[in-house]
Amino acid sequence: MFVLFEEAGKFLAGRVLSEADSSLQVELDSGKRVKVKAVNALMRFEKPAPAEFIAAGQKLSEDIELELAWEFASEDEFAFADLARDYFSADPKKPATLEQQAAALFCLFNAPHYFRRAGKGRFRKAPAEILQLALAAIEKKKGVVLQITAWAEALAQGQCPAPIREQLYKILFKPDKNSAEYKAVVEASRSSHTAPLDLLQKAGAIASPYQFHYKRFLFENFPKGTGFPALQAPPHTEALPLATVRAFSIDDSSTTEIDDALSVSGLGTGSVTLGIHIAAPGLAVLPGSPIDALGRARLSTVYMPGYKLTMLPDEVVQNYTLQAGRDCPAVSLYVTLDEATLEIRGTVTRLELVHIASNLRHDVLDSTFTEAFFEAAHAGTPAHAADVDWAVELTFLHRLARHLKAGREVARGKPENFNRPDYNFKLDNPSGQAPEGHEKVNISIRQRGAPLDLIVAEAMILANSTWGLWLAEHGVPGIYRSQASLAPGVKVRMGTKALPHAGLGVKSYAWSTSPLRRYTDLVNQWQIIACAKHGHTAALVAPFKPKDAALFAIISGFDEAYSAYNGFQSGIERYWTLKYLQQNGITELTATAFKDNLVRADDLPLVLPAVGAMGLPRGARVRVRLGEIDEITLDITGAVIERLDLVAEASLAGADEEDDGEEVAAGPISIAVDVDEPAADLAGQVIAAA
Repeated sequence: MFVLFEEAGKFLAGRVLSEADSSLQVELDSGKRVKVKAVNALMRFEKPAPAEFIAAGQKLSEDIELELAWEFASEDEFAFADLARDYFSADPKKPATLEQQAAALFCLFNAPHYFRRAGKGRFRKAPAEILQLALAAIEKKKGVVLQITAWAEALAQGQCPAPIREQLYKILFKPDKNSAEYKAVVEASRSSHTAPLDLLQKAGAIASPYQFHYKRFLFENFPKGTGFPALQAPPHTEALPLATVRAFSIDDSSTTEIDDALSVSGLGTGSVTLGIHIAAPGLAVLPGSPIDALGRARLSTVYMPGYKLTMLPDEVVQNYTLQAGRDCPAVSLYVTLDEATLEIRGTVTRLELVHIASNLRHDVLDSTFTEAFFEAAHAGTPAHAADVDWAVELTFLHRLARHLKAGREVARGKPENFNRPDYNFKLDNPSGQAPEGHEKVNISIRQRGAPLDLIVAEAMILANSTWGLWLAEHGVPGIYRSQASLAPGVKVRMGTKALPHAGLGVKSYAWSTSPLRRYTDLVNQWQIIACAKHGHTAALVAPFKPKDAALFAIISGFDEAYSAYNGFQSGIERYWTLKYLQQNGITELTATAFKDNLVRADDLPLVLPAVGAMGLPRGARVRVRLGEIDEITLDITGAVIERLDLVAEASLAGADEEDDGEEVAAGPISIAVDVDEPAADLAGQVIAAA
């Protein structure tokens, strides 16, 4: 005797070895013996063999017309044998054959949209309206499957269907794995044995490599677009006193968000006052306001060669940027110094209007205000050209900057390392709109620590460290950057407590000098304004209180956004560097070995792997022949064709170990960026390690 039974949604059959009241011992064709609950035993038969019986029933079930079977089925609950009798037998009193019963069982079991299970071997027909919905869904699914197949075939043939092109970035970077577009790409990738990115590129889905990188960044970080809603820029309404100083800013010519300016008064009197004047949007843009919501959503301006996405709407920026010829609202830090010794005698913070006399541009003036110029000026040589605008003030500021830097280096325990240059990217993009990716690019070198850079950097470090301590003295929390030590692996962290920053050699460091382009600075400015207005009662009225959860949320969001923005900037600068190689027909370059098989180009912000570089000493200079460029992956390889020195130059071989922390990977997506702290306040832009 054989038995047909159900187990875990499958039908099996075997020989009955023994039987009890509630179970059977059954031997399958494979020889395996199983215990079957009596309730699961659906049919008993003597012939044919189990495998043949199941095969015959399944074959016959394929001939059953589901619509007709549904019509034949009882409106009440029924057994599969009842349906087999009604469907197959002409005589309603004559039962169906065992094979027909098995066929009915298999058919009912495999058509849940027509028949619902009501128990072991028992069913109930689905209501007509539910059946119609189910059939419509099945037909729709069939259509989707056909669509997926058609799209996959088109992709394999090098054609990209429009729906897939429109979903390109979602498919590649944040896929909905149930979508037809995603499934088509997966199917085509498998059938053609081609990686999805290569497949889509060959199919023409990626028309522009530059747009691929730019739109991917927007997809991940600006899913709602880059435009601002129509909001009126709030004017400041407070009656502020007009400062008696004339201030000037130092920025790049492309800078529109001018956050900071400087003034010097009292020269020649023995007591000099340095004024550090910071644009004050925090006087009108209040926490919780619509403009604040825009800034908090972006958290920072995004910089890229030839373009930028500002943190705040241009109307707000223009209201508060320190534009020459205007009296601008500012948060000013006045530092009183001994003119001879440069000892700091006191500081005071004021909210005021400051007249901006000039917007100096370092890319224009770097050739004038050189180290040689200032050395001559410090030596009292008449050749320092006293008739040059701001020369006297800049000469004092350069002397002060060197003094401040030297003091920080004593606290650091070693000098800061400026042995690598910064690079300026200039695009031929007169429209001012987002680049297309084919513009002519020029890359120029700018050595870190240039005199004007040094002046601004030291002034901003002084302001950020002074205000950081000032907030702590008032019991008002801020957003700080700190570093416990210069030991390997100890990173800069953000927090709400005034802790030392070993990398800068200061007791505290709170970003406060770029409120137009960094949200952390705007937050700190609100706190500083509270201290300036309310003194030691500021902790009671400051927007953010100690242990405020909102501050920690801002820090978390800022860290994530700033990392993403800097990563994009570094990657897109790599794109333009590769474009520069192509545009200028550069096939070979000189480079310096520094790690594993990686080399760094001497005159370009480019790191690449080079065959033959493995095993070379750090600092070895080589000639490298460049390989093919992939503008999508931003990959380029090279091969060492000549060793330019027999022994690595001592200055390079003994490079500061801090340099290791600024290395970048050779690839595009995983490029690691470590922003140089002093440089972060230069020129109104983020200067990332290249």
